[in-house]
Amino acid sequence: MPPQTHTYESLWRDVLADIELELSPASFSTWVKGSYITREEDGTVFVALSSQFARDWVAEKYQKMILRILREKESSIRSVSFVVGKDKKDAPEKERPIFNHSADSLGLDDLYINKEDNLNPRYTFESFVVGSFNELAYAAALGTLQELGRRYNPLFVHGHTGHGKTHLIQAIGNKVKDGHPSKKVFYVTCEKFTQDLVTAIQSKGMASFKDRYRKYDVFIMDDIQFMANKQKAQEEMFHLFNTLYDNNKQIVFSSDQHPNYIPGLEERLKSRFSAGMTVDIPAPDTESRIAIIKNKLIKNSFTLTDEVVEYLATSVDGNIRELEGALNAIVCQAQLKNKELSVNEVREVIKNSIKPKKMIPIEDVVTIVSDFYTIPKDLIYKKTRKKEVVKPRQVIMYLLREDFSLPYPTIGSKLGKRDHTTVIHSFEKIKKELEVDTELAQEIHQIRLIMQ
Repeated sequence: MPPQTHTYESLWRDVLADIELELSPASFSTWVKGSYITREEDGTVFVALSSQFARDWVAEKYQKMILRILREKESSIRSVSFVVGKDKKDAPEKERPIFNHSADSLGLDDLYINKEDNLNPRYTFESFVVGSFNELAYAAALGTLQELGRRYNPLFVHGHTGHGKTHLIQAIGNKVKDGHPSKKVFYVTCEKFTQDLVTAIQSKGMASFKDRYRKYDVFIMDDIQFMANKQKAQEEMFHLFNTLYDNNKQIVFSSDQHPNYIPGLEERLKSRFSAGMTVDIPAPDTESRIAIIKNKLIKNSFTLTDEVVEYLATSVDGNIRELEGALNAIVCQAQLKNKELSVNEVREVIKNSIKPKKMIPIEDVVTIVSDFYTIPKDLIYKKTRKKEVVKPRQVIMYLLREDFSLPYPTIGSKLGKRDHTTVIHSFEKIKKELEVDTELAQEIHQIRLIMQ
C-alpha cells in the first residue's frame, strides 16, 4: 500500500477534530486550540503551542493521546514533540506534503514512558516537593534505597488521589535505575497486573506470566485497592509476594487507604502488606501548598505575587493535581493578557476549579460516626462523659469544623446545646492527637470515605 500523503494543515485540522471529542471544551480551548504543526523530521511531528506552560502541560497530560490520533491519520508517524510558537506565520506552506516514510520501519520508541519498566523519568526525588504532610513518606522512600529488600520491605504508601503517591513510588524505581543499572525494576498498576493475569489464563500462559513477574529486583505496584474482591488476582499476588520477599527483592505498593482497611482483601495479604513500613500521605497543609506552587513557578520561570500564591493555596484544598491545574489556568490567562493577575482576576479564573465544600446534614454525620463506633446516636446529644461516647462526639465536632467549616457555636448548638468553648477544646484535642495517633487517623479516614 502506498504511503498516505497529507499537508500539515489538513492533517492537524483532522487531528484537532478528534482531540476536541476527547477533551472538555474548556481544556481544548485552553491548551490545544490554535496549535499547529511546524515541521516534521524523521517521523517526528513538531506541534507549536501558545506558551511554555501549555507546552509542558500538553506534553505531560495529552502526549500519548495526541500521538495515537496522529498515527491513526498517518501510520508512518513515529513521535510527537511540542514547541512554543507565537503565531502561524512561521509555519510551513500549507501545501507542503509530509510523511512519506515506511510505516513498517518506524515504531513508538520515543514515547516518554520507558516501555521496559513503565517508569516516567520525570518522577524523581529531586522533583518531589517535600512538606510537613509528606516528609515521613519521603524519608521512608529514601530509606528503602539504603537496604533494598531488607529495611522497609514491603513499603506501603497510602493516601487520597492526587497527593503524590505515584510520583514517590516511581521515584524509588528511577533512583534504583540510576544507582544500580544492573537491577531490574518494574512499575505496574494493579489494573494492568489483573489484565495480564486474565490474558494469561485465557491463553494458557500462566507459566510465562509467573516467570515474567518474578524476575524483578524492585517490584512497584500502584493502586493495590483495585485488587479487592478479585480472588484469582489475590491468589497470584500472594504467591508473587512470597517469592519476591523470600529472595530479598524490594516490594513497593500504593493504595488510597491503609491495607488493613481495604474491603474485600484477604487477611493473609493484609498481613503481608503491613509487615514492612506503612506510611500515609495526607492532604498538604497550607504551607506545603504554597511550597508546591512556588516550586512549580520556579520550574516554569514564572512569577505570581505572594498575595495571589497565598490565595491559591488556601482556596484549592487537598488534591495536588487540582492545585497544579488551577495554577496552570492562572499562568495561561496571565500570558494571554500579558500582565500579572490580581487576586480578583485569579478568583474569576479558578472559580470553576474550586470545589464547593461538600455539605451533608449534621444528623447524617452523627449517624455515620455513631454507627462506626457502634454506639446509639442519641447518646451523642446527652450530657454524658462516658469514654465510649466522648470520643465519637469529639470526632463529630472535629469533622464538622475541619471538613465543613461550620462555626463553633453552630456545632455546639446542634450537638446538645453545648458551649462553643467545648467544641473548640474537642476540635483542638482531636487535631493534636492525629499528629501521633495513627489508629485515630485511620478511623477518621474511614469515616470520611463513608461520608463521600
